[in-house]
Amino acid sequence: MSMTFAEKVLAKYAKEKEVVPGQIVTVKPDHLLMHDNASPIVQKIKLELEQYGLYNASLPIIVLDHVIPADNEKTATNHKLIREFVKKYKVQHFFDIGYGICHQLVVEKGLALPGQLLLGSDSHTCSYGAVGAFSTGIDRTEAAALLLTGETWLKVPQSIKMILEGTLQEGVSAKDVVLYIIGDISASGANYCSIEFHGDIHQFSAEERFTIANMGVEMGAKNVFFPVDDVTIKYLKSIGVARSRYAPINPDDGAVYVQELTYDISDISPVIAVPHGVDKVKKVTDVEGLEIQQCLIGTCTNGRLSDFRIAAKILKGKKVHPNVRLLLLPSSRQVYLDALKEGLIDTLVDAGGVLLPPGCGPCLGAHQGVLAPGERCLSTSNRNFKGRMGCNEAEIYLASPATVAVSAIYGKITDPRKEVHRK
Repeated sequence: MSMTFAEKVLAKYAKEKEVVPGQIVTVKPDHLLMHDNASPIVQKIKLELEQYGLYNASLPIIVLDHVIPADNEKTATNHKLIREFVKKYKVQHFFDIGYGICHQLVVEKGLALPGQLLLGSDSHTCSYGAVGAFSTGIDRTEAAALLLTGETWLKVPQSIKMILEGTLQEGVSAKDVVLYIIGDISASGANYCSIEFHGDIHQFSAEERFTIANMGVEMGAKNVFFPVDDVTIKYLKSIGVARSRYAPINPDDGAVYVQELTYDISDISPVIAVPHGVDKVKKVTDVEGLEIQQCLIGTCTNGRLSDFRIAAKILKGKKVHPNVRLLLLPSSRQVYLDALKEGLIDTLVDAGGVLLPPGCGPCLGAHQGVLAPGERCLSTSNRNFKGRMGCNEAEIYLASPATVAVSAIYGKITDPRKEVHRK
């Protein structure tokens, strides 16, 4: 029987010859991701942990990233409890404040590999499909049970095949592509489905694939997958992962999909998600001229080196509009250091940008960028829900790094091609 990527991975981990959509399987994942929410998770099973211990010290990956540095005593106490848990149970993969955002680190540190199964107590765990892994979010109770038993159950998802054809126009990016797709199929268009990307995908770097995979959950997907190719292998080699460490799993020819969608990406222009839904997508030209007060470049969606290169190229020799605050949020310490070496940080700060520590702060409205009533923020992040950045009376617009950088100069939403075509 021919199987999709999701079916092949789950059959392997369930030790079955084959599985079908809707089937319930019991699996033992390679890793369980947690972040600041590790504190309430381990508190759920405090007594059980003392009695039975942690299933495996290499199973958890814990990253402190959501509210860093701690903004109040409660947060500081939660961080302290996590550090004590890590020390007591000798957790092997722990990243304290300053290392970066959990999803970036899992990939950057080579903890997500092709053909592996990773679960996480965060919905954007689906990001790791960028390197050919099956990865998905689970809730805190399931995460707690995993810490004790090392196993959980999953329902085999149906699969959607998305074929990307053509070549991107100048000034259009992977972020525009994924926003366009979400706008087309809606925020629930891929509910509990595994999305496989095929076609002319070689033009997308590993970082661009990360951006697309990261936003899979915004269309309801259980996981997102890019087939392992030369791009994947080259990226993994660049971060020190030997080819012998992983065994890619790609879908079979003849696999059955619940839906096949084809997109001519050469027709896509810069787009933007308007409040208050990620699937409320319009062309940038349809909302051009709308004044903004804050811009955010970064997060786990678009906080990588290539994103800052784009922004720095646009902002070099220019200044951020006096009515705009431009926040810069590298997705990891390594990204920050690399951007420093390339002079990108100098360029962006000279232009008026404000550098924040690698973390999640403003994206979820925790701190470091909370909006005031009536303000608008243009962000490269992945969500624009009402209240997402800390204020129910503010508005969040989602766009590519190029669109955000150009708009920061003019103080209003602006088509990025306005600057691209000048160069």
